[in-house]
Amino acid sequence: MSSDYLLYYLLLATGITFFLASCQQTTNQHNEGALARVGSEYLTIDKAVDNIPESVLAEDSVKALTQYRDNWIREQLLLQEATRLDLHQKPEIQQKIERARQEILRQALKDYVLASNDSDMQITDEEARTYYQANKEQFVLEEDFVKFRHLRTKTIKEARNARQDLLDGVPWPEVARTYAIDPSTVISESDQYWPISMAAQGIDIMNRYLKVIGQNEISPIQRVNGVYHFVQLLDTRPEGNHPNLEWLIEQIKDWMTLNNRQRNFSSFVKNLYLKAESNNEIETFNVLPSKPNQNSTLQDTLENNSTNE
Repeated sequence: MSSDYLLYYLLLATGITFFLASCQQTTNQHNEGALARVGSEYLTIDKAVDNIPESVLAEDSVKALTQYRDNWIREQLLLQEATRLDLHQKPEIQQKIERARQEILRQALKDYVLASNDSDMQITDEEARTYYQANKEQFVLEEDFVKFRHLRTKTIKEARNARQDLLDGVPWPEVARTYAIDPSTVISESDQYWPISMAAQGIDIMNRYLKVIGQNEISPIQRVNGVYHFVQLLDTRPEGNHPNLEWLIEQIKDWMTLNNRQRNFSSFVKNLYLKAESNNEIETFNVLPSKPNQNSTLQDTLENNSTNE
């Protein structure tokens, strides 16, 4: 073999080796951080995480990623098969795609308009209070609301000691921190008023006690699912009364903000219409049919209505 041929084969072998190494490197780059591949499409961990609710990920991240990956594979297979069958070329499908595109653009414009004026539409606490006072008759309790303490302990001894401490005047936060399961939760819950239908939710016997015990009275201790419970009623707001404004102020602010946004966007649309109308960009036509001839008949409307037949 001549030196020229030897050099040729060496160069060819080197080129093949480099090409294979490049392919392997590209494949490794695709596979890095990937959960799945369907055809030329890759699902990355980052993309999956961005599309999975945080609460679902926090509960069981492996299960959530696995389910999302499997659903993504099925969706990609369906999409690729639809493309292979040229379904996107069908006129009726193109019309649906166009309608969807237009709807997305309209919503994007609405979001843009609202976001650009968001700072001007925020409602203050004082504005919410003024609205509440002016429309107080609209805010009436539809059921009794109660404020209460609900203590949960691991042992009957802890429950009895906690109940006795309350009767002896020991401050509630101290009792809760000493005996309660999850003291921060029971303390925060006791600062709120609850609809009676939701009070001590999930523990029916405690809910029933709250409906019959008197103010500041402490219920008997009951064991439910291995946990010892008792409740103490602090206050009741009867059905038909006006709620405390502090219960509603955030909801009122949210409602007033939403109302401002709707009015703002309606004004934007109206201005668009008036501008287009002044620029002679809008033209309307009569949608009603011409008034029919009362003396005409079906035979009169036929094109081939000749006496020669």
